[in-house]
Amino acid sequence: MAIAHIAVLSAALSALLILPCAAAALLDPDTRQMRRLFTRRGRQELRALRRLDRTLRVLDPGPRLATLDDPTIEQIAYDLRRLDQQRRSGPTRYSAVWLAAVLRAYDARLQLACRCLGVTEHLQPLDGVDREIERVRVEGQLEAAGLTLRRSGRDLR
Repeated sequence: MAIAHIAVLSAALSALLILPCAAAALLDPDTRQMRRLFTRRGRQELRALRRLDRTLRVLDPGPRLATLDDPTIEQIAYDLRRLDQQRRSGPTRYSAVWLAAVLRAYDARLQLACRCLGVTEHLQPLDGVDREIERVRVEGQLEAAGLTLRRSGRDLR
């Protein structure tokens, strides 16, 4: 009688452990997608994706992007003013990710402006407070070179 209870108890515990795993495996989207690859349509889609991947590898945009001209200093100044306004207000106050993206774009435009006006900058190797200090220094140098980075509130309307 004790052996029968042990067998029933073992079967019940095994079912409690195995059934959720089996259900998860059957309902898992990755497992369903793997099963789909074995169908005819799935194999066709896989071949089409591989063809697309080969095509995209051949069409490297790098050389074409290198031939593009740099933007004008007026466009750079406009971008700097717009990015400066974005980093001081809007979604950047609530999202660290958004602020980091805006600051990267702002620094890239600062570097472009420095190249255009012959101002030395060292933004790339720095981070944290050192980068903030260098950013302020570069802004001052660019303004001294004649680039208007900030407009008064009346000019923005």
